[in-house]
Amino acid sequence: MTGCSGSDDAAPDGTSAAALEPAEALEAIGVEGTTVIDVRTPTEYADGHLVGARNIDLSAETFTDRVSELDRDATYVVYCRTGARSAEAAARMADLGFTDVLDAGGLSDLVDAGGTTETT
Repeated sequence: MTGCSGSDDAAPDGTSAAALEPAEALEAIGVEGTTVIDVRTPTEYADGHLVGARNIDLSAETFTDRVSELDRDATYVVYCRTGARSAEAAARMADLGFTDVLDAGGLSDLVDAGGTTETT
């Protein structure tokens, strides 16, 4: 399943992406075994990210290699600053065979819905 913050947009691969509201994303994040991935740059990540999120920069040349090391059958929630990069990351992960990737959209929407951040 993929989604984009608050809208019903097409993913970069042309498939339709169902909206995932911030409250739904936070609920999914709270499920044991779910991995949260921040796809922003390391600098953005260091300035503040969801507690427990891993940073895998979508714009890095190593993005595909790094996500390919992950379990394709596990559950992942991806987010970025506004939802554009997270939608692309979710679509790319789906193309790589990941079966449960949720696009949580933008960090500010997640924080507004009660998400907690930390800095590194």
